[in-house]
Amino acid sequence: MRQDAGQALMRLVWGYTSTGLVVAALRLDLPDRLADRTRSTADLADELGVHEPSLRRLLRALTAIGLTSEPHAGHYALTSVGTLLRKDVPDSLHAVVRVSTDETILRGWRDLDWSVRTGQIAFNRVYGTDFFTHIAEDAELSALFNASMGEGTTETAEAIAKHYDFSRFGTVMDVGGGNGTLIAAILTAEPRLRGIVFDSEEGVEQAAGVLADAGVADRCEVTAGDFFREVPKGADLLLLKNILHDWDDTQAAAILTNCRAAIPADGRLVLVESVLPATPEPGGPPDDYLMDINMLVNFGGRERTEGEFHALLTAAGFQPRHAVRVGELDDHLIEAVPVTRS
Repeated sequence: MRQDAGQALMRLVWGYTSTGLVVAALRLDLPDRLADRTRSTADLADELGVHEPSLRRLLRALTAIGLTSEPHAGHYALTSVGTLLRKDVPDSLHAVVRVSTDETILRGWRDLDWSVRTGQIAFNRVYGTDFFTHIAEDAELSALFNASMGEGTTETAEAIAKHYDFSRFGTVMDVGGGNGTLIAAILTAEPRLRGIVFDSEEGVEQAAGVLADAGVADRCEVTAGDFFREVPKGADLLLLKNILHDWDDTQAAAILTNCRAAIPADGRLVLVESVLPATPEPGGPPDDYLMDINMLVNFGGRERTEGEFHALLTAAGFQPRHAVRVGELDDHLIEAVPVTRS
């Protein structure tokens, strides 16, 4: 028993080594060079100009963690999981993984204990500014982050478009909608619906191209602005996907208050967010709790329970309805109706 517990502990402690393997694979462009074929380490090493014995050791380790396979000695191929690291597959997570393993994100985790001691954002301490201001000054990282948000939205977008009845509305606005991946899927599913994607100038930079590729650009307006200042009017459905978890309660309340000012009396607001259980489930998936810590360290936001979402919505002038899980995904839908104040 003690040996099993020790092995389980050390797998957790050595988790950073798996991250290192993935980072090296991406820097060497191995996923795209392997693509959909089996290649020898000698062939790859010659193409890359690297030390072949060391490359083989890397591929052997990638095989051990399930990203590659070794069909026969010295020849490697991607697994279904490893394929997600390719840039050119429809369900690619290449940008998500690159952002998640970038030093910009990882550095703050070294000061997690400081965040716990103080309640402050480690990222701001390290870089002297908040995350979004920092990446706005780095064009490459900003583009990568926006692409990662689009990749992370693709599967959810298709599920939401099937799960929620958008046909009741005339215009939907995706508040904080980034590159337009979500609204493009919704407009594709609902040919009579019009859309607005609203985000910062950096956030919507790639939206026109995404909407054009989806064939819905003629039905969707791209608007840049700051949802802390104002949310534009013109939509009877406001949709916020994974926006509130980036912000603390005061900031989240400001966003919702601006949404309330923009929404018509017969409109609806829909949140798409992970919803924490009221109490942790022993042995349950840790993903949402790990993301909650990432919010603490890098953004100052948080994951929330259904009750916490309801409290924010009620204070902002909405009547929330129960959270509904989106198919098999972790995300939930929370619909809210604007309350008319006397």
